[in-house]
Amino acid sequence: MSNFLKPTRIVSTALGLLVREMTLPALVWKNPVGSFAGAFEDTISIRLPAFIEADSRVLRSGTARNQRQLFETKVDLTLDTDIYLDVPITDEQLTLDIVDFGGQVLNPMVAGIARKYETLLASTMEGATYANEITFDLSSGDPYSDIAVAGRSYLNNAFVPYDGRVIVCGSQIEEAFLNSDKFIKANESGSDQTLREATIGRVAGMNVVSSPALSGDVAIVMHQTAFVLATAAPVVPAGAPYGASSAYNGMALRLVRVFDPDAVEDRVILDAWTGSDAVMDHGHYDADPDLGGKFVPVEDPDTPITGETDAWANDDEQLVRAVLVTAVA
Repeated sequence: MSNFLKPTRIVSTALGLLVREMTLPALVWKNPVGSFAGAFEDTISIRLPAFIEADSRVLRSGTARNQRQLFETKVDLTLDTDIYLDVPITDEQLTLDIVDFGGQVLNPMVAGIARKYETLLASTMEGATYANEITFDLSSGDPYSDIAVAGRSYLNNAFVPYDGRVIVCGSQIEEAFLNSDKFIKANESGSDQTLREATIGRVAGMNVVSSPALSGDVAIVMHQTAFVLATAAPVVPAGAPYGASSAYNGMALRLVRVFDPDAVEDRVILDAWTGSDAVMDHGHYDADPDLGGKFVPVEDPDTPITGETDAWANDDEQLVRAVLVTAVA
């Protein structure tokens, strides 16, 4: 096929297309550590910084200084899913039909891989257990105050960094935002930064991004480190006459083209290995989080606070870098 370019050029083009096709993977923490090669059970550990409170003393008081220890925590991430497409190309298609490999073969295949990424990551995000949740009334609620402002407050009280926050929403909550006068007015004075056409505006210091992969009645107010996504590409088999593996912008992909002698046809194969999870912080709240309580990360995970009557007062692994919003009619 004369217009089938070199495999490295094709896979690089495919990766560029893949990155442009995706919404959710662009919003999360991607490949935060090194290679999975040699990792036990295909699992790597993501190191989270230690939390420590500073002490203070009165100057000239002679008060003895306290000594503290640093305790890092981790999040385990497993590479557990092969996203792939295996497309046969017959002699007739190869000879008579395909005149533009990129438009007729590569683009549809990459779009299919991107949709599967969206679906899998949306499943991780909707299936996570959140420390804080918001119920939004579609008929009478105001998304500006009930979602953006309230969600921002939860993130503030968990000391989540301001930079990297976003609101990602399904279709029903997107519609509520677009119909809100407060949202429109707030957005007029916001940034013009966009995440492709999926960004519908900016409010309360956060881009609002639509994702059809999320359920229509779901939105998530989150920081980019609330969820982690790992990607890798398998190596090209030694027996494959044509193929390449590459990584770009946190995504990886393998392209292989082989000949099936039994069917007398070519097969074009794309593979991307992936795994995703929520990032949990270990700690407790100093008061009811629904009433403005602050999240206090645990200093020593081996000596957690337990036995408190209020569940929020006990040290536990909690997803505090994101807030789940569920709409009701």
